[in-house]
Amino acid sequence: MESRVAESAKRQRSLGRSILALVAGFVVNVALSLGTDFLLVSMGVLPSLGGGAMNDTQSLIAASYRTLYGVISSYVVARLAPYGPVGHALTGGAIGMALAMAGAVATWNQGLGPHWYPISLVITALPSAWVGGKLGAMHMATRN
Repeated sequence: MESRVAESAKRQRSLGRSILALVAGFVVNVALSLGTDFLLVSMGVLPSLGGGAMNDTQSLIAASYRTLYGVISSYVVARLAPYGPVGHALTGGAIGMALAMAGAVATWNQGLGPHWYPISLVITALPSAWVGGKLGAMHMATRN
């Protein structure tokens, strides 16, 4: 009886740590993305919200740093995961891919920029999550 209670408590702690890892990765991604957006808008590199559509060059810049931030946030998820760091990172990437798909659908005909940009965010979500997850797992393995 006691071992079942202990096992249940252990699973709950593990689930809590899994959720915390995913939330932390999401916060890191959003903070980096919005911070960079704000900086590049203030520098005049990107148009302000409502200030016109992004061109191909601006979209390439945004897609590049958002992909990099996908790797970084997935690394964070992997490092904080209680087990299965790559699996946790890929779960975060799948959530990111779903959010990117929703964003692409919602903004498709809004005239915000080239159509390839939101598609690129969908396509790069899982590969960048895998890279970040593998880097996090490798870092953890070298510390043990």
